[in-house]
Amino acid sequence: MFPERIETDRLVLERLCHENIDLQAFYRICSDADGSAEMDEVTQYMPWEPHTTINESKEFLDGAEKRWNEDESADYAIRPADGEDGAGEFAGVGSLHPDWDRRTGGLGTWLRKRFWGRGYSGERAAALMELAFERLDLEVVAVTHHADNEKSKRAIEKYIEAHGGRCDGRLRNWVPYGDEVADEYRYTITQAEYREATGD
Repeated sequence: MFPERIETDRLVLERLCHENIDLQAFYRICSDADGSAEMDEVTQYMPWEPHTTINESKEFLDGAEKRWNEDESADYAIRPADGEDGAGEFAGVGSLHPDWDRRTGGLGTWLRKRFWGRGYSGERAAALMELAFERLDLEVVAVTHHADNEKSKRAIEKYIEAHGGRCDGRLRNWVPYGDEVADEYRYTITQAEYREATGD
């Protein structure tokens, strides 16, 4: 159903699974045991927190494998390609979550802080939009962000506009984040808008 590997100009997206990810290294990154002290900031607006046990990291990968095998989600490890600073390193995760009944694919991502500001989020989004529209023939791609997440807002607005999409509005009390329920903004691109913007 989903391609195991996707290559872009600057990135390699590789299926997120135990075969491709070293569990110990993944845990060190997701728990800050690698000494980076960045995951609190990375996960500030995510519906999960830094891992506190290696079992949490294992369950994260187990969940990605299960969703992949059941055609519920394509989760990819993001790695900079050869020639990029940090080539081959695990930079984060990019996902496409098909809602087959609604013919819609939802985008999700998180990146380690050292890889922020390089435009990787937009490049990953473009690759997953191509997957959604060209291979899976979905009708809409959607993405949301926490209402207070200005960094994601800027990144999303940039690639949404570049592909002909729009902001649909603010969804109130939409997603649980810890002890609160947060507002989110939702953006969408239709297949027709995508084709017009990209000339396909």
